[in-house]
Amino acid sequence: MNCPVKEIFYGGARGGGKTDGMIGKNAIKASIYGKDQKGVFFRKELPQLEAAIDRCKQIYLPLGWKWAEQKKTFTSPGGSTLKFRMLERDADAEKYQGQDFTDVYMEELTNYASPTPINRLRATLRSAVGIPCQLHGTGNPGGPGHHWVKERYIDPNPAGLEILEEELPNGATHKRIFIPAKLDDNLKLMELDPDYENNLYMSGSEALVKAWRWGDWNVVEGAFFDCWHRRMVHKPFLVPADWTKLVSFDWGSSKPFSVQWWAVVADDYTTSEGVLLPRGYLLCYREWYGAKAPDVGLKLTAEAVGLGIKQRTTEKINDWVADPAIFKEDGGPSQAERMGLPFRGADNTRVGRLGHMGGWDQMRSRMVGTRTFDDNGVIRDDGVPMMGYFNTCKASIRTIPSLQHDPNKAEDLNTNSEDHAADSARYACMSRPWREKRRTAEIIHVDVWGRPKQTNHSWKTA
Repeated sequence: MNCPVKEIFYGGARGGGKTDGMIGKNAIKASIYGKDQKGVFFRKELPQLEAAIDRCKQIYLPLGWKWAEQKKTFTSPGGSTLKFRMLERDADAEKYQGQDFTDVYMEELTNYASPTPINRLRATLRSAVGIPCQLHGTGNPGGPGHHWVKERYIDPNPAGLEILEEELPNGATHKRIFIPAKLDDNLKLMELDPDYENNLYMSGSEALVKAWRWGDWNVVEGAFFDCWHRRMVHKPFLVPADWTKLVSFDWGSSKPFSVQWWAVVADDYTTSEGVLLPRGYLLCYREWYGAKAPDVGLKLTAEAVGLGIKQRTTEKINDWVADPAIFKEDGGPSQAERMGLPFRGADNTRVGRLGHMGGWDQMRSRMVGTRTFDDNGVIRDDGVPMMGYFNTCKASIRTIPSLQHDPNKAEDLNTNSEDHAADSARYACMSRPWREKRRTAEIIHVDVWGRPKQTNHSWKTA
């Protein structure tokens, strides 16, 4: 309530009182500034606003506020307003350009795959009478926007309550802060509904409980790559010259592009950390991620991207694979021609059909590696993954574990998320298909009299 910082993210556990916090703060500012206080409350879809509107009625109507159903607006006795609006896509933010608000309230930021629509609303924050204008956001771990919310607010200081500063192009300083939402801080809820905590513990998987009860941003419920393992991230070492090397590339302009340099382990290799990289292990030892912000591209030309790749490639590359879309011609040279690199079209199959291998399945197979599953489908730690990254490949490590399933196609991932590093990795995996082979039990053949005739071993693909 008292936080004066320009940009506030209040997020974490469920039941922390996030919605009440925004509604209450708006009422307090309205009582101070009267008709000059102008707030707007956003959700991604209009039906999602109903619960917040009902809660607002419980708090505001006894205070003398009026509700206009058609305008979806509350008005205080002193003339302050709080509007409820939908913000589904980037274009929706354009509708509010030219309007002015003292407070923007964004509920469930993690529902937005990118910060673009929220960023465009910043221009509406202004007051001709000097009211301190603020952008307020709430959210829980998970969702298509988990990665950018975590990077912007959580990663700089996971404990929160520290003012973060960024320098703007004009030399000014912008301040933001992460305030952790905790169920234990909501004393009224804990008093009136003591079973609510038990409901969270029974809500689903261990990952979901960690996210909802404790506000743990390091776990993602419903992650597409739930087989991602911490052992897939390595400290850099000198990659042997005799390992096969390849470059994979996913194009992007307004969205990020992703270039990844890979090495295929020639023979079993143990790193200085004592980690075994088996023969055939696919290691991403370098990346170039063309982004100026989460899911916002650099808008470089194909020539500039090609030059950047050449400047970053000092070793011999055995194979170059890229999104087939860069080879399309439309009345002129293709992007691949303009880049001037020996790329070939990658296998762009995302989901396998009719027995054909799919790219996501190939990535998952490598992430699982030689580990096995128990009777409940949970991966055991009795083996090793077959792909990984140097810890310098920050974009891949940030985005891939956070990717979500497509709500309409469970076998595919949500294409509205920041999937560019994953696409590039998929091309690399499809260029080097991997199948694990395990030795079966000994097979004894007998003749017609039941006497042992032959003994051998069989190998099968796991």
